[in-house]
Amino acid sequence: MFFVDTIEVAGLGNRSYLAGGRRTAVAVDPPRDADRVLAAAARRGVRISHVVETHLHNDYVTGGLELARLTGAAYLVPAGAGVSFARIPVHDGDRTVVDTDLTLRALATPGHTPHHTAYVLEEHGTAVAVFTGGSLLIGTVGRPDLVEPRLTEHLARAQHASAHRLAAELPDSTAVLPTHGFGSFCSAGRAGGTETTIGKEKASNEALTEDADTFIPRMLAGLDDVPAYYAHMGPANAAGPAPVDLTPPAVADAREIAARLAAGEWVVDLRHRVAFAEGHVAGTYNFEAEGQLATYLAWLVPWGRPVTLLAQSPEQLAQAQRELVRVGIDRPAAAATGGPSAWTTEGEALAAFPRARFADLAARHPAGGTVVLDVRRDRERAAAFIEGSVHIPLHTLHRRLGEVPAGEVWVHCAGGTRAAIAASLLDAAGRAVVAVDDTFDTAEATGLPLRTA
Repeated sequence: MFFVDTIEVAGLGNRSYLAGGRRTAVAVDPPRDADRVLAAAARRGVRISHVVETHLHNDYVTGGLELARLTGAAYLVPAGAGVSFARIPVHDGDRTVVDTDLTLRALATPGHTPHHTAYVLEEHGTAVAVFTGGSLLIGTVGRPDLVEPRLTEHLARAQHASAHRLAAELPDSTAVLPTHGFGSFCSAGRAGGTETTIGKEKASNEALTEDADTFIPRMLAGLDDVPAYYAHMGPANAAGPAPVDLTPPAVADAREIAARLAAGEWVVDLRHRVAFAEGHVAGTYNFEAEGQLATYLAWLVPWGRPVTLLAQSPEQLAQAQRELVRVGIDRPAAAATGGPSAWTTEGEALAAFPRARFADLAARHPAGGTVVLDVRRDRERAAAFIEGSVHIPLHTLHRRLGEVPAGEVWVHCAGGTRAAIAASLLDAAGRAVVAVDDTFDTAEATGLPLRTA
């Protein structure tokens, strides 16, 4: 009897898997904080005999190399992936015994990367599950534009062909277990649901219901922006990531926080956006610990810039550290816990800014001296936007603050989280700002004039 345990990496929209039998198991696409995989194996009472990668990941730093070192497991990496460490190269058709009557079969599925490989879990020779990595996702496929722009068209066609190979060679009952597609920017489209099979995908996945000439142009036209930090993930994984250090960082007092701000370092307040708006250390940025902290902080921060974390509690700080190591922000320069009163010197005033809803904006828009700033991505704005608004996507705002017109800035996104980050950037730059903490779906009902691109 086999098992498959799913290890969620929700902040990045990814999943890792532990699969095996009574005594041994294989870890698939493990996250950087590999202790989670070790804990899953301990709960099952199994030894991790193999660690496998479906591809060199572009969106996170793998924990595969360290997990293999800690467990003595064989480390399987697609043969075409150029890496700088010892591993077992995997070729199409290779078979690996995981446990009694349980085998892993490699299936070449290029597209997301040129060397991408899926792994079919077979029990008594019958396919029961397939670890599809970034190839066949739930309702879509992985994006083919993360390797090299000149390869995108070629990889898109390979991705379509790989999806059809999986559908043709595997039984309809085979469980499809992708790594990406649960909010990940590695997904070429919006993935829906949490469980699927080859049969379900054949009936509903447009990569399988449409021919290449229909599917590929539409898929490429709908690709979202690529987070800037992705450029650093592939090289880190190819070089072989260092072990992580999740011990608490050095404690920063109020004077050190002020000194780091003065030096131009990033001091990041992890508290909820409501608490931050009500009072915070002037010059700090607000990236909520809950949500996509790793994605947005790694996307915006100049790569390699020291980061100091301000957290509500030691637990919040520890979780943030864990999320950030997954994207290569290995050690905070310093940290502090508690609240703004502990992070400021005596007599130092806290900064604050108001929050509002779209109904509040409608009551004064358009009005002289009011700037409406939309920080959503291009694809979101194309669907609808507030007439007269300025558009600067959040991931470019820190470089384009000078483009925001003079006046009080009412900043909005689709739900409030990105608007809060943007508001903190503007506030730190000395701008008068109002954070619209509301869902964009309500904007039309307020009477705000909307247009489509």
